[in-house]
Amino acid sequence: MDKIKELTIKEMYNLEHTMAKPLFESVTYPWEVLPKIKDYITQLGETLSSDEYDEVSEHVWIHKTAKVFASAYIAGPAIIGPDTEVRQCAFVRGSALVGSGCVVGNSTELKNVILFDNVQVPHYNYVGDSVLGYKSHMGAGSITSNVKSDKTLVHVKGLVQTDDGQEKFDLDTGFKKFGAMLGDYVEVGCNSVLNPGTVIGRDSNIYPLSPVRGYVPSHSIYKTGGVVIQKQN
Repeated sequence: MDKIKELTIKEMYNLEHTMAKPLFESVTYPWEVLPKIKDYITQLGETLSSDEYDEVSEHVWIHKTAKVFASAYIAGPAIIGPDTEVRQCAFVRGSALVGSGCVVGNSTELKNVILFDNVQVPHYNYVGDSVLGYKSHMGAGSITSNVKSDKTLVHVKGLVQTDDGQEKFDLDTGFKKFGAMLGDYVEVGCNSVLNPGTVIGRDSNIYPLSPVRGYVPSHSIYKTGGVVIQKQN
């Protein structure tokens, strides 16, 4: 199977809602940006206007309208966009591009991530080696697991619809570290674990306490026991 349309950036994201638009336009699948995030942030940060952003430490740019609590820790390279809140004891480990109107909540940890505009990771979340689309939301305690227990390379697996029915796919990403790719408007329920190689299509919902692995189609509901149903119009 050649390119899988459902997993492409074009199908999952509206790139008008991220400062990383040029980065995403240079690749096909969203996880292909992961090794490029650090350098992209550093280069982009150098172009930001000092009238809008403060470089508060080396390669850490924070928009003047953002609110960062004193107990939050932000390592570079990182960009925090306008009207975003970085709340108490947040731990931004670096290589984090956080869009406008986002919430990075208490005790939330970010590492090598792109958060589109209006993303919420508000309570006790870990998000590593991941991309979260526009207006996606992770419920309290939900996390991305970004390394397999056996430390082997991450594959993205699942089913896609074809003219002949459903067809299995197995894409070797070549990455040891790969958390989750959330499309626009994805809702992840509390205390869910998104295992390495999880890709969730736009406008899908994940039930609380779900261990998710592989591809979840767009406009779906991932229910208890891994049952996936399509949303009704």
